[in-house]
Amino acid sequence: MSLAAAVAVEPPAFGPVEMGAASLAPPESSRGVHGDVEAGEDGGDGGAEASERRTSRFRRICVYCGSAKGRKASYQDAAVELGKELVERDIDLVYGGGSIGLMGLVSHAVHDGGRHVIGYVTGDPVGEVRAVSGMHERKAEMARYADAFIALPALDNPSVLIGGYGTLEELLEVITWAQLGIHKKPVGLLNVDGFYDPLLSFIDLAVSEGFITEEARQIIISAPTVKELVMKLEDYVPYNIGLVWEDQSQKPGNNLVPELKTAITSS
Repeated sequence: MSLAAAVAVEPPAFGPVEMGAASLAPPESSRGVHGDVEAGEDGGDGGAEASERRTSRFRRICVYCGSAKGRKASYQDAAVELGKELVERDIDLVYGGGSIGLMGLVSHAVHDGGRHVIGYVTGDPVGEVRAVSGMHERKAEMARYADAFIALPALDNPSVLIGGYGTLEELLEVITWAQLGIHKKPVGLLNVDGFYDPLLSFIDLAVSEGFITEEARQIIISAPTVKELVMKLEDYVPYNIGLVWEDQSQKPGNNLVPELKTAITSS
């Protein structure tokens, strides 16, 4: 599948959101669902409704998910609920650009709620489309634009080959980037009906066998419901996992992709 999209944009420079929880930008006063009510403005019922809305420290969340809906209605319900939760908190969506399966459900829920949707793949995407040259740039740009990450159940659609392995690969890579100190953004698993229990059990086994540290295990946040997961992401404080870049000038900057020859030592 070609990853070139119809609209090309310049990649942004990293803002404060890259540096982690302490420096994530606070919500802007004008970030209502339709962007037409200023905080404190006398807008009648609309102003009262806006003042009661939950706000978030996140501007955009990247959601990893597949192009299949899964066999359980609970997966589909969770995707729609997540989209609505983002809308309620005035958070925009960054995602893989598909319009079917769980991708389609979460993106349509956010788009229909009036929030901005940014997709990084061709086809029939929802919202804005951004051009990428390949999979590596696609993943880096999705990570660059997001302030946090959420993985829905990873399900393959055999007809389009999106999801499943790809979702897990994206998830584990962004976790690895957090471990390496490339970003300090929270990473969450929406563990609907225990879907991610086997993965979490495997990671816990790796911890007990000495291959993953207890501190690094804390990078992964999981919860069975949308509201609980988003609240945990909001409260996340980055852990210092003890990795130090020997040469700070070699630390990845705008592209989020580490140089293969960069030396990393344990402190």
